[in-house]
Amino acid sequence: MLNPISDKVITGKRLVKEDAVALFESEDFFAIGRLANNISEKKNAKNAYFIVNRHINPTNICINRCKFCAFSRSKGEAGAYELTIEEIIEKLKGNGETGKRRNGEKLPPIHPFTDSPIHRFSEVHIVGGLHPDWPFQYYLDMLRSIKKEFPSIAVKAFTAVEIDYMSKISGLGIDDTLSELKKSGLDLMPGGGAEIFAEGIRNRLCPEKISGERWLEVMEAAHNAGIKTNATMLYGHLESIEDRVDHLLKLRDLQDRTGGFQAFIPLAYHPKNTEIGGFYSSGIDDLMTIAVSRLVLDNFDHIKAYWIMLGEKISQVALLFGADDIDGTIIEEKITHSAGAITGEEMTKEELMHLIRKTGKIPVQRDAFYKKIENENLIKIYKEGYKKHPEKLPEIKAIEKSAIERLEKDDWDS
Repeated sequence: MLNPISDKVITGKRLVKEDAVALFESEDFFAIGRLANNISEKKNAKNAYFIVNRHINPTNICINRCKFCAFSRSKGEAGAYELTIEEIIEKLKGNGETGKRRNGEKLPPIHPFTDSPIHRFSEVHIVGGLHPDWPFQYYLDMLRSIKKEFPSIAVKAFTAVEIDYMSKISGLGIDDTLSELKKSGLDLMPGGGAEIFAEGIRNRLCPEKISGERWLEVMEAAHNAGIKTNATMLYGHLESIEDRVDHLLKLRDLQDRTGGFQAFIPLAYHPKNTEIGGFYSSGIDDLMTIAVSRLVLDNFDHIKAYWIMLGEKISQVALLFGADDIDGTIIEEKITHSAGAITGEEMTKEELMHLIRKTGKIPVQRDAFYKKIENENLIKIYKEGYKKHPEKLPEIKAIEKSAIERLEKDDWDS
């Protein structure tokens, strides 16, 4: 049953809906994994990407009440929070509350003296609730403040759902909304809010959220504005295999038109504290979804195994089932952990490299646009810290000395 589909993949022919459904229903689990891994290695050789990044969730106060979401709160409800722009900047400086590791311990604070993409981070990922009181200006000021303090950090912020909401509260069209955000410092967008495009299921999961078609419209507008984005699919809840495949095909169609998606990230549903309940996804389903996504999305360069949702070990195995990216250090994550994620909230660069290397893949530290961060740039990056924070000179020198020693040995894994 798999041979005709395998022949299509090997000869570069595009899979159709019936092929993708057959893959999901197949019992040839390992054969599909090998096929997906072969395609991944054709696109990215044996490279497996990671990033030194930081997640910020500015608020969990949201006008929507999605039935799969354990993160959102109403204003005034117990557990509701909202960050000021000053608090966001403090978090990015390495101050304030951070997440925990799987064992409950916390990493030492990240050094606040430079926005280096090596020992600090090269991307900040910002998503949150649809706050009923925040004006559009708040989001513009947030972007400007981050760029002023950390000019070389890429800001990946705001889902298509948030962009649509900003358009409504500002009175601007989507194109003008994106233009204002881009001028204020928005570099690229995450792929959240896609959930599942199937209208009937989407209406049961999140009746107040924008439609799948609207999500695609916002993403197409972003791509046309020169803003790269990711794409996601929430799976393992009420959807059918056909719903998953239709979702993937709609993403593939949009990518054919714009080429604006950087990566696809399948997101495993977490049921704890949600209204619809249910079960966690199985490891088999996680890996099969990664593999089929790699085979169907032939025009996507990258498939991400998001370790926060899948767990460290399944994400590691996913690198042999079609994924080529496991995301990054993260530092603090609230959305998935509200729904029962048992992973830690942060990993070190060295831990990420260790996970990758044990698969036989080559760890590649990337920036937000999948450019490799080269070792020869490290000393220059460290020296940039002198100008920005001269009061930290002794601390910078000590770390720079260690960095130079490691550069000379080409030993960034020890």
